[in-house]
Amino acid sequence: MALPTIAPYPMPGPADLPKNKVSWTIEPRRAALLIHDMQRYFVEAFSAGQSPVKELVAHIRQLRQQCAALGIPVIYSAQPGGQTPEQRGLLQDFWGPGINAGPYQKQIIEDLAPAKDDILLTKWRYSALRKTGLRDLLRERNRDQLIITGIYAHIGCLQTASDAFMDDVQPFFVADALGDFSLDHHHLALKYASQLCAVTTTTQRVMEELRSGAKKSLSLQQVRADVAEVLLQPVSSLGDDDNLLEKGLDSIRIMSLVERWRSQGSDVGFVQLAERPTLTEWYALLSSSALPQS
Repeated sequence: MALPTIAPYPMPGPADLPKNKVSWTIEPRRAALLIHDMQRYFVEAFSAGQSPVKELVAHIRQLRQQCAALGIPVIYSAQPGGQTPEQRGLLQDFWGPGINAGPYQKQIIEDLAPAKDDILLTKWRYSALRKTGLRDLLRERNRDQLIITGIYAHIGCLQTASDAFMDDVQPFFVADALGDFSLDHHHLALKYASQLCAVTTTTQRVMEELRSGAKKSLSLQQVRADVAEVLLQPVSSLGDDDNLLEKGLDSIRIMSLVERWRSQGSDVGFVQLAERPTLTEWYALLSSSALPQS
């Protein structure tokens, strides 16, 4: 019932990806990054410093840094230690008690330790969308794309992708930022995802789509969605000419928007936004201040 010891195997690359059934692409303003169960208990089943865990950690770190720079929510799932049989449920029958009650096994590995602005969800079942609040979090932030990384590909990661699909959230299954029990299990997960619920992709491709999406001009709809996200309000509650200060926008939230939009190619400052606090005015400012693209 315990986890297996995982022998080294080559991390799948672009040539190993199955053909996707759909052609979705990642849009930074719609996306969130999930780092799934990268806890010592699970990671230490791999051979340290060898494939696939070597590439797994490096690629997740790259994606986390890129998403954080673009204002994309970075979400960690982590299972609690010392669960009672009632909390564990049917997982007890398949895997035993799981993570012990001590502090070590439940920790996210040091190389991927969450930053202060990242979100950490307590996870109770295979899927990160069950009993965690992730569904509500994605809706509140107007995110309907989920970039899935972590372990194990054919168990929790795949179940999360399937659940996201059934919630009308587009999953992106990052083949070389996932780990599994074996190469066969890894390929099984990729094939299932590509045919039934997700786009299988690579770290390099995700990074390219994020950079490309960040360079595109902001639309009024996207500006509205960004403002709604920082205000934690529905998009529909914000009128084009509403005074956003009266809607609860403060200097900290304005600065977070400045940083986000500057990272996406708009040369706009705090004072400009504070003096003209409506979506109509902001969209005009952002449209006229786009930095030249290289």
